[in-house]
Amino acid sequence: MSAVEAPAIAPLSVEHLAALTTSNGVHEHALLREPRLEHGYCTDDAARALTAVVREPVHSPGLALLASAYLDLLESAVSASGAVRNRRTEAGEWTDEPSTGDWWGRAIGGLGATARYSPDPGHRSRALRAFLRAAARSSADVRASAFAAVGAADVLVALPDATAARMLLIDCLARIPRVADGGSGWPETTLRYANGALCEALIAGGDALGRHETRDEGLRMLAGLIAVETSPHGHLSVTGSSGRSAGEAGPLWDQQPIEPAAIADACARALDVTGDRR
Repeated sequence: MSAVEAPAIAPLSVEHLAALTTSNGVHEHALLREPRLEHGYCTDDAARALTAVVREPVHSPGLALLASAYLDLLESAVSASGAVRNRRTEAGEWTDEPSTGDWWGRAIGGLGATARYSPDPGHRSRALRAFLRAAARSSADVRASAFAAVGAADVLVALPDATAARMLLIDCLARIPRVADGGSGWPETTLRYANGALCEALIAGGDALGRHETRDEGLRMLAGLIAVETSPHGHLSVTGSSGRSAGEAGPLWDQQPIEPAAIADACARALDVTGDRR
């Protein structure tokens, strides 16, 4: 393969995702291909599923049906105040009060991706309306802010005059810790979860706002994160669910799919912004 030739990528299969999806959303848990009905649905997962299907470059009626189910859930989850519910029963009833935890940020991320990437004008319009409701709020949580920053950046790319998206993005980026004096390394004392999302937020947000120094901070953080999450044998070995402090060896168990997924998203965003295939 030449240096500029892209590797062949198999089409995305949504067979398993479709098996877990109903008109009420995507089930949170499964036993193999059977949904765990007693666990119901959550906004967190519906937002991630929506992001995945609207970003697919090849669209199909099947993907459109999945996107519609996830968008329905997110529209219902975002309250009039902009706070977001997360827990929904199999019957479609919400069981928690609206707040601005991770699911608020995830919802904004999914809605922003839909407003930017969906081929359906109706879906884009609906997503933008729900985004604007949620964008009236903010979160003190770092990761919720990172997830929301990515969605706000997507909206700003699609609609450069979207003042609400710009204001939300600026607020969210201010909550993400940075490495002092433009150095390398990780800005938190402990690697926690969805670490790549912090890098992606800075890369996407900095690019959308024209803040090249913010974008470059995100790129440096991503390079440092990949170095830490790469084993001595050269393969990805991500932080486990209990976290990892500086100098600690990587865990041998309880590594979650959210880590390589967040790193992959950040790398894809870095490629999109810089064109650097590294």
